[in-house]
Amino acid sequence: MIRAVIADDEVLARQKLRMLLRHEPEVEIVGECASAAETIQLVRAAGPDLLFLDIRMPDMDGFDIAGSLSVDQRSVLPQIVLTTAYDQYAVRAFEIHAVDYLLKPFTLERLRTAVQRVSDRAALAVTRPTGQTFAPNISPYTTRMVFKSRGRILFLPVEEIRWITAEENYVRIHAGNEAHLLRNTMTRLETRLDPAIFLRVHRSSIVNLHYVKEVKNEADGESLVLLTSGESIAMSRSYRSRIYKLLHR
Repeated sequence: MIRAVIADDEVLARQKLRMLLRHEPEVEIVGECASAAETIQLVRAAGPDLLFLDIRMPDMDGFDIAGSLSVDQRSVLPQIVLTTAYDQYAVRAFEIHAVDYLLKPFTLERLRTAVQRVSDRAALAVTRPTGQTFAPNISPYTTRMVFKSRGRILFLPVEEIRWITAEENYVRIHAGNEAHLLRNTMTRLETRLDPAIFLRVHRSSIVNLHYVKEVKNEADGESLVLLTSGESIAMSRSYRSRIYKLLHR
């Protein structure tokens, strides 16, 4: 059972979410709040597993509430699903490790996706012999990327990224059957990705090692990284030693 708190200053918004959650038998609503102070107090007292948190609250915004809860060592921070009518906060939602970002008005199907993500995370919890449950260690590297693409807000797991290429002041992310253009730099992106999985093979290219099929040496001394998808990426000589070090560990 997932014990949840609903925090929203709009009565109708709380009522709608409560009605939709009646279709989710694994979710038990343990309380509702209309202000930041009420939310912080209830979370500390009830210790819910999940907090549905509206971003625009009258006294503090949702990010400030999450920040206050995260520094309070007296309580465990619940998983957070942000709810809002505004899409410009998606990147900040990612920064506070929100499980999901629901744009109002959202459907039952969209809510079910968020609840499933909460359940999936809960399944990864580490249970110690004492019976206490602790969240797994947080990696210093990002596990998903949040960005706008073709009018959508995407929450893209990084393991789905095959490779990344630089295009002037942008990077193009190749994942699945799509490619997404983001305003970012390769250097900044590289620091966010796990170097055990993502390897820079060129000044303009980063590859996911899980998709690397082979490294092919050309007659002219250059090298190509061949992916399982059939794509080939040029590897510059200055980066070649990186992949050879991995192969000879």
